[in-house]
Amino acid sequence: MPDKGWWTSLLATVDAKDVPAFLSYLTDDAEFRFGNGPAVVGREAVGGLVEGFLGAIGGTHHALTRHWEGEDSAVGEGIVTYTRLDGTTLTVPFVNVFDLRDGRVARYLIYIDNRELF
Repeated sequence: MPDKGWWTSLLATVDAKDVPAFLSYLTDDAEFRFGNGPAVVGREAVGGLVEGFLGAIGGTHHALTRHWEGEDSAVGEGIVTYTRLDGTTLTVPFVNVFDLRDGRVARYLIYIDNRELF
């Protein structure tokens, strides 16, 4: 089950804009939904979505405040600071909810209100 080190490592891949490393945490058929956007399925589709989003901003910095796990699920709560391309920032809370299968994320749901970002 994911521990704090696992969460820290996963979020660090996003903060580093390392999409291939991020995708390694997912199953091949993973479902991914960011906020109230439509879900995408499969590593290729997730990679395209994540690359597009990360390319539209300057960067992110995630701070995990707490996490908990079930038998085949995990939840992480924290704060993310986005840096826009113009250098300004936006800090908002987030919650990630995961369904797990064989040690990887099969369903990745991000609950966040970042509508002020753009």
